[in-house]
Amino acid sequence: MNIPSLRDAVSAEEWQLRCDLAACYRLVALYGWSDLVFTHISAKVPEAVTGPGAHHFLINPYGLMFDEITASSLVKVDEQCNKVIDSPFPVNPAGFVIHSAVHEARADAGCVLHTHTRAGVGVSAQAGGVLPISQQSTFVLASLAYHAYEGVAFRDDEKPRLQADLGRANFLVLRNHGLLTVGKTIADAFLSMYTFEATCRIQIDAQAGGGELTQVNPLIVQGVSEAMRVQTGGMGGAFVWPSLIRKLERLDASYRT
Repeated sequence: MNIPSLRDAVSAEEWQLRCDLAACYRLVALYGWSDLVFTHISAKVPEAVTGPGAHHFLINPYGLMFDEITASSLVKVDEQCNKVIDSPFPVNPAGFVIHSAVHEARADAGCVLHTHTRAGVGVSAQAGGVLPISQQSTFVLASLAYHAYEGVAFRDDEKPRLQADLGRANFLVLRNHGLLTVGKTIADAFLSMYTFEATCRIQIDAQAGGGELTQVNPLIVQGVSEAMRVQTGGMGGAFVWPSLIRKLERLDASYRT
């Protein structure tokens, strides 16, 4: 399908946001976290672009694989899932319910990233959830919440419960479903998911051995929030994002079209 370029039809700020979000989709595919066309990453368009009081989001066009998504193919919608810019693609209703719920409740949610990886779903099905057995897990446990499975998330009446469960956390285990991260920026949400996914893979691998697991001292877990602030100034994604973009563009820069 021929997708017209939006480069000259949107502001420079929105175009950069589109490029970063399209890059994020490509990176999720590159790292093996995609589930064909069935998960989502959304980014909030700043009010400086939309105008005061407007709530517009960019989300993936339903039907494109993550490694096909470009800056121009992303769909811009409002809080009722109405297209703000015409697009030949639909938006997955389940994706919009989850993402709109988070954006509505969290003004700081510049980006919401949701996956269905094998390790993530595996841990989401475990009664104990995320275990404090790795350094990676301590970063997740410092800001973790859980939401019970209610079936495919296409009903608006689930949104208040999801919002209440998430609270101020930046990592959310969707029970029997997958993982979700919230970030101020696309880079922050991606880095959080990288840590979340590593946490779950390590846990599944460690459990496969069948031996007793050594857990991290709870006092260490409690101190991780401060350690994160000191190490990265709360902007960890900004340190890795440029390198990730360079890696992606060595493979394929077509996401910027």
